[in-house]
Amino acid sequence: MQKKIKIYQVDAFTDKAFQGNPAGVTFGENLSKEEMQLIAKEMNLAETAFLTKPGSDKADYNLRWFTPAVEVELCGHATIASLHFLNENNLLKDGQEIKFNTLSGILKCRFENGKYFMQIPVFPMNEFTGNKEEILNALGSGKSEFDETPFILLENKYLYIKIKSLKALNSLKPDFKALYDLTATKNEFACIAVYTLETADKESFAHSRFFAPYFGINEDPVTGSMNGPLLPVLIYAGFIKNDGNKLSYTFEQGDVLGRNGRIGVTFNPDKNELYISGKAVTVLKGELIF
Repeated sequence: MQKKIKIYQVDAFTDKAFQGNPAGVTFGENLSKEEMQLIAKEMNLAETAFLTKPGSDKADYNLRWFTPAVEVELCGHATIASLHFLNENNLLKDGQEIKFNTLSGILKCRFENGKYFMQIPVFPMNEFTGNKEEILNALGSGKSEFDETPFILLENKYLYIKIKSLKALNSLKPDFKALYDLTATKNEFACIAVYTLETADKESFAHSRFFAPYFGINEDPVTGSMNGPLLPVLIYAGFIKNDGNKLSYTFEQGDVLGRNGRIGVTFNPDKNELYISGKAVTVLKGELIF
């Protein structure tokens, strides 16, 4: 029997069409994991999100994220897109908090004053001790563009690397096959975030690019799951002082791809809670028939 599902394409971390990061969003009731993967492959976006009814009262929805190649444990922009999808379908009101059950645990989210907020896990981190030179070679930049700031590796295998300037960041031309091979053979890291403290907007604190060829995404335009932990990374590296008070910053990504995105990040040290926030806009509504 033929199936029909309503599906949206939403640009997250922007209020302008064709900016930010696009994600597919749909309800996933009566869809198998294999069908979800096929739909994500058909949408051919960085991630497609699937919302289903939860099996307990601990969450309002189950939420799963798929790249065209694999299911992933965490995705920021597709969660922001999912919140927007619920809001447009009158299932999320201003001021309302909801909880998603995900592979990364229960994530608290809310819609407030035109912005969507998503909780991001706070991952343990350490200085990376692997071969840095081969990573820099694969990124397509000389060592002179990088300073002595340690490479920082999160428990979820996101690797953070600081570069000196915005010009140097935008000039990176990674060898994605080499990055894929390093990831697949060494299993030391899964994705790479390269960031600089030089920004396009004066109100922003950092600008970054994110490479994840191992997951089928050579470069992601605007990555919530990377920008959220960037704030604790900057604390760890000594660029932001943790005085015990709530910290709020704006980070940038996507400009070099022509998909400018701006992500709000807030960290509450007392509660060890990390949130990302942003706006979103629907660019496509349709029906998938299969």
